[in-house]
Amino acid sequence: MKKIESVYREILYRTIEKKEFQLTQSELSKKLNLSLSIVNLAVKKLESIGAIKIMQRSFKVIDVKKILYFWASARNLEKDIIFKKRINMPVREIERNIPDITFTAYTAYKFQFKDTPADYSEVYIYADEKELEIIKKRFPKTEDEKKSNLIVLKKDETLNLYKTLPIPQIFVDLWNLKEWYAKDFLNALEKNLEVI
Repeated sequence: MKKIESVYREILYRTIEKKEFQLTQSELSKKLNLSLSIVNLAVKKLESIGAIKIMQRSFKVIDVKKILYFWASARNLEKDIIFKKRINMPVREIERNIPDITFTAYTAYKFQFKDTPADYSEVYIYADEKELEIIKKRFPKTEDEKKSNLIVLKKDETLNLYKTLPIPQIFVDLWNLKEWYAKDFLNALEKNLEVI
């Protein structure tokens, strides 16, 4: 994931989950440990599409959905895949056998909202190099060349700042999936976002 995307994630996290609509570039820069120029570039892009309003010492988020869709269409999930394989187990069993790791997409939605809008066949997770080694040991290579059902995405450094995967990240990851049931999860998540 590009560094600029972590700025979008933090802005969306603060507005959707913390209900903070007025932010400063310097606080984002400090929290994310990013240069002010990266934060400024992200903020300028969001201003150019009318999603935020820049004021003298801060900026105000005026269209959360616009930021969410902007980031979703810029995200390239495929580039972040660092490992994938076919595991001959049902999805629930794969989830139970994964060590304490950050789930995303279908599993993250299920755990966050205690709901499953459709059956799904893949487990998507974020892992760093250390966690990836644990996964590789837990699920050794098989000869089965069928479609992968465990997909590991590279965890960016700023993801560890959150206790649980931010809801905007779940949305953006679901947006980028090709499976037909991703749309069912997205529709359900959009309804949940209206309530939040």
